[in-house]
Amino acid sequence: MDSSPDFTRIVVCDADTGAVLRQGYAPHPMEEGRPSDVDPQAWLLSLGEAAGGGLLEGVQAIGVSSQQNALVPLDAQGNTVRPALVGGDKRAQVAAADLVDALGGREAWAQAVGCVPQAAQPVTKLRWLAKNEPESARRIAMLLQAHDWLVWQLLGRPVRRTTDRGGASGTGYWSAATGGYRPDLVELALGHQAMLPEVIGPADAAGTTPEGLLISAGTGETMAAAFGLGIGLGDAVVSLGASGSVMAVHPEALADQTGMITSLADATGMHLPVVTTLNAVRTLRGTAELLGLSDLESLSDLAMKSTPGAHGLVLLPYLEGERTPSLPHTAGTLAGLRRESMKPEHLARASFEGMLCGLADALDVLRGRGVEVRRVFLLGQAAELPAVQAAAPSLFGAQVVVPQPADYAAIGAARQAAWALGVSQGTLDPRTPPAWPGPAAQVLEPGDELAVGQAVRQQFVSVREQTHPGAFRP
Repeated sequence: MDSSPDFTRIVVCDADTGAVLRQGYAPHPMEEGRPSDVDPQAWLLSLGEAAGGGLLEGVQAIGVSSQQNALVPLDAQGNTVRPALVGGDKRAQVAAADLVDALGGREAWAQAVGCVPQAAQPVTKLRWLAKNEPESARRIAMLLQAHDWLVWQLLGRPVRRTTDRGGASGTGYWSAATGGYRPDLVELALGHQAMLPEVIGPADAAGTTPEGLLISAGTGETMAAAFGLGIGLGDAVVSLGASGSVMAVHPEALADQTGMITSLADATGMHLPVVTTLNAVRTLRGTAELLGLSDLESLSDLAMKSTPGAHGLVLLPYLEGERTPSLPHTAGTLAGLRRESMKPEHLARASFEGMLCGLADALDVLRGRGVEVRRVFLLGQAAELPAVQAAAPSLFGAQVVVPQPADYAAIGAARQAAWALGVSQGTLDPRTPPAWPGPAAQVLEPGDELAVGQAVRQQFVSVREQTHPGAFRP
């Protein structure tokens, strides 16, 4: 089961082969006007609707994936103190800065838990609650995330509450490097201690329902999607949303005082460092609007009429400021304007190249810390665009894999459930997940375009360094 911010998807898989047998879907009932505050009961209602019609008949084990960073604050009786705080929650931006200062700076946080507080993280939301809703904050006795809360509900609200390494690593008060909580950081943010769920292993079961269904540990959406894709050492995932993210499997946790790397744990016992850019598909949409185009497909078609390098036109796509490099108050830059480059197709091409070069910068942050990247999985609807597929392999300097669209987070949750089930039955090793085949995918090689792509990338880097000297240090 994958409970995203907007819907629940369920896939029923064969435990041995990973074949998807049945699927279910239901939107979440939405409360208007409070997008950052959600009653967790809405997740259960959506889950029940998605599982209707006998979808779970014959199922032996359930895995739960859910939106990350959703904080569910409970009182001493296990009741929600207030609606869950979800999403990016820009209300907490000031709280994030307060926490950075309170612990002694970004380096102190990177050393403590492998990441610098951001507005979305549970630790920052705790600080916001303490400052803005002190009465609610004082009543908080227990902290769960969305998948923790759903697992607990499915098990009938037992005394034992659990989470997994992946979910815990995004809280801001658990260290992927040490594998332990930092209760002092909870107290720093909230003003007092609170109970935290037990972190169990990737192949462990959280428990069994009264009906005999095994429930696995559960995990966050990012970790579940990586597990569903089957990525391993040497693999990176580039996700193209409005903003972009780059993550890769690595055997060690990475501490990064610049704050560019968030050191997460994955769903298999490895680590999952993540680097985020603020501008990905929003760069393309902005360019399409400027050129009077109605959709990204038209922008891609136009870009394909240009050539690599866009006749010297370079777009630094920092339209909303940028996180990689850290330039929160900057704006985008268009360079290389000449009479011959001032054509719509060259601007269209420059927008695709600028977006992908920004993501290549994020890949370089990981490579600079010793993360091996041999192939890149490219996710998101924009990954299907010809202009993206034409430029990505040479700009990333790696084989690019474009998986067919599927519910990879839900598939990852199912794979985790199959693992826990196999371990409980003695048929699988707790150190080795079930060997499900990888996704059907289109594979793109840099080929003869590698040198051309690297020249385009160098052109981008040159403009970036001229415009923002010293801002980027991978």
